[in-house]
Amino acid sequence: MKSKGHFRSPGATAGISTALAVAALLLALLAASSRQALAQLAVDLELVLAVDASGSVDDEEYRLQLHGIAAAFRDPEVVQAIARGFHGHIAAALLVWSDAHVGKDRGKWYVIRSREDAEAFALLAEHFPRRVRNGATGIGAGIGAAVDMMRYNGLDGARRVVDVSGDGVESPLDTSLTIGAMLLKDAYKLVDSQGVIVNGLAITNDVPNLDVWYDNNVRMGPGSFVIRAESYADFERAMRAKLLKEIDQTAPVTLLWEHAPHAAGPPRAGG
Repeated sequence: MKSKGHFRSPGATAGISTALAVAALLLALLAASSRQALAQLAVDLELVLAVDASGSVDDEEYRLQLHGIAAAFRDPEVVQAIARGFHGHIAAALLVWSDAHVGKDRGKWYVIRSREDAEAFALLAEHFPRRVRNGATGIGAGIGAAVDMMRYNGLDGARRVVDVSGDGVESPLDTSLTIGAMLLKDAYKLVDSQGVIVNGLAITNDVPNLDVWYDNNVRMGPGSFVIRAESYADFERAMRAKLLKEIDQTAPVTLLWEHAPHAAGPPRAGG
């Protein structure tokens, strides 16, 4: 007597094959979708403009910084410099910082490839409200927050730059208030590990040699530089020159410190 075996009809076999084929197709589509989601937009430059809003900056001085950024992005030479890049576009975002112990105000990323895109970012800058104010000068923590903005932002920049503007040296950190707040020596290690460049715009109305201090303590990475603004009224000129240099590294800039990369280790202490 024959033992009973499992019998599968041709129709059932065909149905299973079809289901497997559909499942394989769905998996392939899902994988393709995941790869597309993970794909990053290639840009010539990822730029975070980190603006000082500490206690030494009054509301008019804050406004002059933001209006200077807006005017720089509206400049035809800046727009042309962006278009000359390999990809023909950059990405920019605003960050407002003050005390190392308080939160930072982050704007969204803008991809700029045309005059219209530059105008959109300029409008954001000139109307960016002041939600961060007063407090000490936490430059290192501001840089740390700017680098954090570059993580998982959907961008793949050929260069990644933090553009720090301010009118004072870094304040000593009261570690009793916040554990783990970042100072410049900590920021140096972070930007070095992430391949980020830090450039400085030193506003020298309160500290006449602030550009020298920025050169020794703030700028970080190969090709980094510092540009000097004589006052907040001079900020627009300095920002335009700085932006041209950051977009087109061959651009000539006056009142500029530019040197070889820092040697290994943290920048010289100060503040």
